[in-house]
Amino acid sequence: MEKIPMEILELRIKKTIENLKKNNMEAYCCENTAEALELFKKLVKPGDTVTHGGSETLKQLGIRELLKSGEYNYLDRDKSGLTREEIEEIYRKAYFADVYLTSSNAVTENGELYNVDGNSNRISAILYGPKSVIMFVGYNKLVRNLDEAIMRVKTLAAPANTVRLSCETPCSKTGECISLKKDNPSMCDGCGGSGRICCNYAVSAQQRHKNRIKVVIIKEQLGY
Repeated sequence: MEKIPMEILELRIKKTIENLKKNNMEAYCCENTAEALELFKKLVKPGDTVTHGGSETLKQLGIRELLKSGEYNYLDRDKSGLTREEIEEIYRKAYFADVYLTSSNAVTENGELYNVDGNSNRISAILYGPKSVIMFVGYNKLVRNLDEAIMRVKTLAAPANTVRLSCETPCSKTGECISLKKDNPSMCDGCGGSGRICCNYAVSAQQRHKNRIKVVIIKEQLGY
């Protein structure tokens, strides 16, 4: 990603935060991952039931190590030795969690969140269930509008995640969605087959439940 001058980045973050707040979401800006971890400790209380989606950003932050400290009731979907049935049970228990941690595929300057999933346990928890959803987002995921968000997923987020998850899809080989070969690809255009990870699409705009969703923008490049 092309390096953004700090002055421009500051303006874009400020605009995004203002619009997230207008959309009834809490919004924060952290200078770095260390500051984001300190904010996590303020937002999540000891004893809270906490779980998360699959997220490269959370790995980079080191949040999962904090969750294993014993201070929290951690529903660990990545615990060694779990069967598929046990993992899916944790997915369902996530709807009753105090806190759900994740990132976002894109955050628009208009204050919208754009997320695309295969299994959709992540986007379903973002939309409903957990009492609080906290999104940690690197500045590289900021886009100007939903059109840019859609293209970001098709040209970066989805291909990178298919490689990470070892999914046999065209984008894992070419680095972009097969739909881009069309003249006017739609948001939902893509490949076929069981390996596809772009199955359900969610745009979070103005929220009915004020401050349930919290977005933490970090001035570092994180995740895909």
